[in-house]
Amino acid sequence: MMHPEDIKQLILAGMDCEHLELDGDGQHFAALVVSAEFVGKNRVQRQQRVYQTLKEKLATGELHALSFKTLTPEEWSAQRG
Repeated sequence: MMHPEDIKQLILAGMDCEHLELDGDGQHFAALVVSAEFVGKNRVQRQQRVYQTLKEKLATGELHALSFKTLTPEEWSAQRG
């Protein structure tokens, strides 16, 4: 079983994040990933980028249920008001 902090560290090791929130119960996880890497990318490309950082854990089945929201720093700032 994976811990949210383990997944967070994998994402942070694989890409530059301005902000990252991750929560989960060991089986299902939800993340908010804010990165300048998402500028100019559509939603699918953004998701692919995050999945790239987790591909080993996904391939082994150690991680299988992750939902996430991907935002650029500007989008995140606008949402926070």
